[in-house]
Amino acid sequence: MKICMIGAGYVGLVSAACFSDFGWTVNCVDNDPSRLAALKAGQSPIYEPGLEALMERNVKAGRLVFTDDLKTSVANADVVFLAVGTPMRRGDGYADLSYVFSAVEETAQYLDGFTVITTKSTVPVGTSREIERRLKAKRPDADVAVCSNPEFLREGSAIQDFTHPDRVLVGTDDPRARDVMERLYKPLALRGSPVMFVERESAELAKYAANAFLALKISFINEIADVCEAVGADVQEVASAIGRDRRIGDKFLHPGPGYGGSCFPKDVSALVRTAREARAPVSIIEQVERVNHERKLAMAVRIEEAAGGSVRGKTVAILGVTFKPNTDDMRDAPSLLIVPMLQERGATVRACDPQGRKQAEPMLPGVTWCESADEAATGADVLVIVTEWNEYRALNLEAIKSRMSGSTIVDLRNVLDPAAVRELGIAYTGIGRGRHTASQKTG
Repeated sequence: MKICMIGAGYVGLVSAACFSDFGWTVNCVDNDPSRLAALKAGQSPIYEPGLEALMERNVKAGRLVFTDDLKTSVANADVVFLAVGTPMRRGDGYADLSYVFSAVEETAQYLDGFTVITTKSTVPVGTSREIERRLKAKRPDADVAVCSNPEFLREGSAIQDFTHPDRVLVGTDDPRARDVMERLYKPLALRGSPVMFVERESAELAKYAANAFLALKISFINEIADVCEAVGADVQEVASAIGRDRRIGDKFLHPGPGYGGSCFPKDVSALVRTAREARAPVSIIEQVERVNHERKLAMAVRIEEAAGGSVRGKTVAILGVTFKPNTDDMRDAPSLLIVPMLQERGATVRACDPQGRKQAEPMLPGVTWCESADEAATGADVLVIVTEWNEYRALNLEAIKSRMSGSTIVDLRNVLDPAAVRELGIAYTGIGRGRHTASQKTG
């Protein structure tokens, strides 16, 4: 089977590499010369564990090609995937579909023979039918079917998610397109992964609904963490207890500084606006947006309180700036609100991140960048864990303390053992950990 993947961003690149590893021939098309040059040199423009090795293996086998030749790639394809960006539109929060429709306009002129056009990008309900309308207007002679095939990839574990999915969702009402998509995903079906066929609108809405529900779980446990602090309970114990209930599940019940990333913020916003437009408002999801924004602001205040009520004239060490570990993605990362707030209140900020500096540096001016946690801690009055990279779970706290000017740690991800921290005479502030939450120093 021959695939044309339009867009070599996060979704397109991971999908192209994984499809080629199934044995399919994939032309991954991108019009960014610098990105294309890097890809041809074997360099991934994004950090995703295992991706470069997967690319190298399939490029060497001749199954994966990076190109700007859209004409040949589309003409030879059985399936054309649209994997271009759908960022949140400024001003109104809707998904910006200009890149999708531009790709459709270009693709239409090169279609040859029966072709399945499939949206891999996250798009609002009704987009597939609008694409179909535009294709028919542009090429009434084209033999084409339009499907929705949303991705459910988590940054940092995208390859595992693609190759061992909870489900593959395909929205189509065309029997020929269903046959093609069944063949495309047969390698996964043979492993026991469910391939679900639904209406196009159902597939489009399911992606938004899934991300909104996960964002709701995160906001829910963050608010429960605040209750825990107020009544002396430990949110980790509460989360573990409720997570054992199979109706609830234990995923996304980890309190922290709020969600970020490429999906949750824009998908929640798009769902809210889609629902309003359809006159079916989703008031619970609207609250999730507000709660998450306020959560990030509250974390800066928490750091200030742990520093004795003010950070003016003090140095704050930030460990981790990406929105989650195992990625270099800075989109809507909590650090983008927390760090500027600390700076505005007079703090000097030193930061480090295993993968995020390249993306973060232009977004966080005035920050002193360090190569390690030890270096960031040097001269710091307060040390703050913002992103739960594994290496921050096993910090040499004695070395950290010896480098710091102060002796306060704010753990926004609850990755440290409060008792172990306090045994060293370090004041510890966690999230929702009852008696372990409030700053206190021992020894």
